[in-house]
Amino acid sequence: MADVARVAGVSSQTVSRVSNGFPGVTEETRRQVLAAMRELGYRPNSAARALKRGEFRTLGVITFSLSSMGNIRTLEAIATSAAREGYAVTLLPVAVPTQDEVHGAFSRLGELAVDAVIVIMEIHLLDAVTVSLPPGVQVVVADSDAGDRYTVVDTDQVGGARDAVRHLLDLGHDTVWHLAGPEGSFAAQRRANAWRDTLTEAGRVPPPLVRGDWSAESGYRAGLRLAGEQHCTAVFAANDQMALGLLRALHERGRRIPDDVSVVGFDDIPEAASFLPPLTTVHQDFAEVGRLCVAGVLSKMRNAGTEHGTTLVPPRLVVRHSTAPPPPREDARAGQVQGP
Repeated sequence: MADVARVAGVSSQTVSRVSNGFPGVTEETRRQVLAAMRELGYRPNSAARALKRGEFRTLGVITFSLSSMGNIRTLEAIATSAAREGYAVTLLPVAVPTQDEVHGAFSRLGELAVDAVIVIMEIHLLDAVTVSLPPGVQVVVADSDAGDRYTVVDTDQVGGARDAVRHLLDLGHDTVWHLAGPEGSFAAQRRANAWRDTLTEAGRVPPPLVRGDWSAESGYRAGLRLAGEQHCTAVFAANDQMALGLLRALHERGRRIPDDVSVVGFDDIPEAASFLPPLTTVHQDFAEVGRLCVAGVLSKMRNAGTEHGTTLVPPRLVVRHSTAPPPPREDARAGQVQGP
């Protein structure tokens, strides 16, 4: 800093003010200092800045499953939003959702220089371990089951599932079958509960629930079973990947989509519009979830917030070509043939 001051012909205090973006420096002086910095290859020491200010300008992100399209898109939005605010992101992926892995991630986070933490993980994994963070480190969780224990940002899972089921009922289907996600997933459970409640409120009897594991392969296996259910004319799949496998199985068994069976997915992955037929699905705005996670945690930092709130991003039903009114009933077709 002293060298920069000498070359620029200013005081070390002026170099510090320019380096930290403080006011009170003329434009001409600022240009002189920046030119001297470039000439000497000077860069401010971020570690020293952090020690002086008591902040690191870094957000920690703990997430499970980097192979998940939703997590990747949320993480991308977090990184972009953080950069716009002048923050870096330190990522700590949890390879396997066990207590030891989650505890290890938080332990490593405690050793790193972060100002706040965003958790992209179902809350039961977080509650299963003893989490210890440095004083003043704020936390935002992307999981609506976190309730009033944390500040929450998530998609309105229940509202999205209700929209999917109502769409199929409004088309005239007597009931809607459900291809659910794995039992250990709270997101899957919320969507399944909303499916069941929506049918019950409409006076319909929920069919037996069919379960998958989020993968297209599990959707294919479930589809082979559902293809044999002749009264199955509508299926709500808990994610688009399972819907993809379901479509293949139904096609192989001669069940036409949507003539014989209508299918709705959940997520609206980029490939959903290229399925055969293009998939009707519930769009989740992962980018907005990520942006609001950053906005929420920065607000808590700046206001030293201790109160917890919940922000649910509304989903949107995207209607394509995989849904239609149900086929005519056998008795109706028979009546047409036997009529006068």
